[in-house]
Amino acid sequence: MTKFVYSAAAAAILALSAPAYAAGTHGSGHGDAHGSYGAPGKASAVTRTIEITMEDNFYDPEEISVSPGETIRFVIKNAGELVHEFNIGTAETHEEHAPMMQMMVDHGVLEADKINHDVAKSMQASMGHGMHDEPNSVLLEPGKSGEIIWTFPEGGDIEFACNVPGHYDGGMVIEMTIKGTH
Repeated sequence: MTKFVYSAAAAAILALSAPAYAAGTHGSGHGDAHGSYGAPGKASAVTRTIEITMEDNFYDPEEISVSPGETIRFVIKNAGELVHEFNIGTAETHEEHAPMMQMMVDHGVLEADKINHDVAKSMQASMGHGMHDEPNSVLLEPGKSGEIIWTFPEGGDIEFACNVPGHYDGGMVIEMTIKGTH
């Protein structure tokens, strides 16, 4: 499939996904009280590094295990042809974050295969949000890489997910439960 046709198909998926994200609160899903899913970690506390590759529409690896209280460096690369997100949270925080991601699409910040940084800056200036810079999340264009250092809680249900409209519902999510002792 040519890039143009693929991008057009992806744009159509983004446009058609709007009704799925109309419900829920208008919270960001970022920076909320992290307690239930951890907190930003310190580089000096990292116990291991996990490399994540984002494809269209899945993560590799498809399963991740962490120990209670563990601090991990995630090195994330978008190897797909679409913009993708790696966001650490709960099912509830991802649901709260979905309307913000849809708003980013609606305002032209998120396009199928790129982030319009000029529009994001304009949206930030006029509305107070529009940038995507939170410690529990990276939003990456194709070919780009990012990093998150995260300390996990002693227990709980956590998800790693892509909240670009249509991607979470398309299965771009890893569910895990932290059990045991550190």
